[in-house]
Amino acid sequence: MTGSHRLRRQFTFFTFLVAIALLAWGAFVTSIDAGLAVPDWPTSFDSYDPFNPWPQWWTITPVLAEHGHRLLGALVGFLTLILAFWTWRSDERKWMRRLGWGALVLVILQGTLGGLRVVWVSLDLAVVHACVAQLFFALLASMTLFQSSSWRQPVRPFLPADLKHILWFAPLTVYIQIILGALLRHPGTGIDTLLVSLHLGWAFMATAMVVVLITRIRSSLPTAGWMGRLTGLLGSILVVQVALGLFAYFVLLDETGRIQPSNVQVIANTAHMVIGALLFATTVATSLLAARIRSLPSI
Repeated sequence: MTGSHRLRRQFTFFTFLVAIALLAWGAFVTSIDAGLAVPDWPTSFDSYDPFNPWPQWWTITPVLAEHGHRLLGALVGFLTLILAFWTWRSDERKWMRRLGWGALVLVILQGTLGGLRVVWVSLDLAVVHACVAQLFFALLASMTLFQSSSWRQPVRPFLPADLKHILWFAPLTVYIQIILGALLRHPGTGIDTLLVSLHLGWAFMATAMVVVLITRIRSSLPTAGWMGRLTGLLGSILVVQVALGLFAYFVLLDETGRIQPSNVQVIANTAHMVIGALLFATTVATSLLAARIRSLPSI
C-alpha cells in the first residue's frame, strides 16, 4: 500500500470516528427531547452565523445539544466532501469512486432530512433521519475496510454455500432492530407495549444471527488479519450491546412516569444507540469481508 493510499484510509477512518461523535450527539439530542430547541432551518434563530446564532447559546443545554449537533453534522459533511473528491481523484477502482460520491449524496440527504424534521415538526422524519444515519455510518466503516490490505489481497478459500445466506441475514436483522429502536426512542411514541415487545423479541433474533455469523466464519474461514479482528470485535460489541439494552430497559421501567429522564437514563439510552450503530457497522464490515472470498463454483 502506498503512502497516499494509507493516508486516505486514515482520513476515511477519521471521518468514521467523527461520525461516531455525531451519532452520539444526535442520540443525546433525542434522549433529552431537544430536537426542536432550535425551531428553524437552515437558519438558527433566523441567523446564518453558525458559530453565534444566539447570544451565549452554548449555556442553554437543549440549544447546545441541537445546534451543536448541526455544527458537528456540517463538519462530517465537509469531511465527506473531501473524501469523495479524494477517492475520485486517487482510487483506481470505479466502484469505489462511485461509493465516495454515494457517501456524499447520503450525507446531504441526511442533513436535509434533519432540517425538514424541524421545519415540518415531523416525528416520522426524525425516525427516518435516525435510520439513514446508521446506513451512512456503516458505509464509512465499509469504505475504511475497502482500503485495507486484507480487502485488496484477500485469502481465497471457497465460501460455504450456507454461509452466503447468513452474510445477508445478519446485517438485515440488526438493521431491523435499529429501526424498531428508533421507533421506540423518539419522543411522542411513549412506552408503546407493542413496540417494546417487538424490540425485545427481535433482539433475540438479531443476537442469534450475529452469533451464528461469528461462529460460522470462525469455523469455516481463516481468521488471520482483519477477519479475526472483526469477528472478535463483533462478539465483544454484541455482549456490551445486550448488557446496555437490558440496563436501559430496566432504568426506563424504574423511571416510568417521570416528566424528565434522569442523567442515568440519558446516558444509558445514548450509549445503547451508539453501540448499536457500531454493532451494525461491524456486522456489515465482517459480512462484506467474508463475502469477498470466492464461492465454490458449481460443477
